[in-house]
Amino acid sequence: MAGPTYQDLGLQETRGGGCACCTPNSHAADAPTAPEREAVTRSVSAEFLVVGMTCGHCVRSVTEEVTAIDGVSEVAVSLNANGVSTLTVSSAIPLERGLVRAAVEEAGYHLAPTS
Repeated sequence: MAGPTYQDLGLQETRGGGCACCTPNSHAADAPTAPEREAVTRSVSAEFLVVGMTCGHCVRSVTEEVTAIDGVSEVAVSLNANGVSTLTVSSAIPLERGLVRAAVEEAGYHLAPTS
C-alpha cells in the first residue's frame, strides 16, 4: 500500500520564514492600487427631466422609488414647481431609461419626452 500523496501548492520560502501567504505584506500585491480603488468608487450620473412635481412630497416620492433601483447610489432632484424638474441619478453602472421611467411613474409622475 502506497503512502499518502500530497499536492504541491507552489509555496516558496520567504526571507522572514514561513510560507508566502502568511508573511507580512503577502497580500499587498493583491490590494488594489490607488487608480483601481478610484474605479471601484466611481459612479455614473445621468439626468432625467420629470414633469408634474410641485412640492417636497413629490421630491421624496420620486427619490424613494428611484433609490430602490438596484445599483443606484444617490438621487438628487432640482424641483421646478409646476414645471420640469431635473432628476440626477448616480449609479455603479449606467441605468436603462426604462427602469428610471418605471420608478418615476410608480411615484405618480412621468419623464419629459427626449428631443
